[in-house]
Amino acid sequence: MYNVWVSILCILWFGLCWIGYTTFAKKQAKKTHCIASVMHRHRIAWMTRLLHREHLIADTALLASLERQVTFFASTTMLILAALLTLLSASERLFSIISSVPGIYPASLLDVQVRLIIMIAIFIYAFFTFTWSMRQYGFCSVLMGAFPHASKEEPINDDNNRYIKNLAKIIDHAGHSYNYGLRSYYFALSMLAWFIHPIAFVFATTMVVVVLFQREFHSQTMLVMNKIDRP
Repeated sequence: MYNVWVSILCILWFGLCWIGYTTFAKKQAKKTHCIASVMHRHRIAWMTRLLHREHLIADTALLASLERQVTFFASTTMLILAALLTLLSASERLFSIISSVPGIYPASLLDVQVRLIIMIAIFIYAFFTFTWSMRQYGFCSVLMGAFPHASKEEPINDDNNRYIKNLAKIIDHAGHSYNYGLRSYYFALSMLAWFIHPIAFVFATTMVVVVLFQREFHSQTMLVMNKIDRP
């Protein structure tokens, strides 16, 4: 009974950290500088420059490169899911191996199976977010092909300005979906600590939040990107 309550508390803490940080990051991005808000600014600058370019070959190649990164993680996620399903089918053998390791927190076969099922659910979610990001980048390719053109001497009219902002917003959505998928990987890695000890799992999950916060809001990369002036 004690192990059941420990598992419930661990799951609640895991969900609180993941959902809580995601909610916090969304709201905080509207109030202060972070990677998401800074990248949105640079995406608008990118789309604004497209308005005065006759050829978009380099830009479509750049968009395709972003899509390939997401495709890599989507295909990798499928391999991880296959491995986790294999482990779930051989959970009794995995349980005996874990139980034989000295210093490991005692757990039942059901505990091991629940942890594997949670990891499978995490990577299923990651697969859906990665594939949605891929589709959104595909939409962006079509919209970029229909991008309007204007001479540098002409002022940007309202229609072109709306097109620029909306296309930048769709690329933002694709980037956010990619980011959610990466966060799934980070939190899934913290699940590995649960096989060692619940306290190690709580610590690992907390450290994931700390690392994500530092990278998205206080990293040197974000600070440097924020210093780059708008065109």
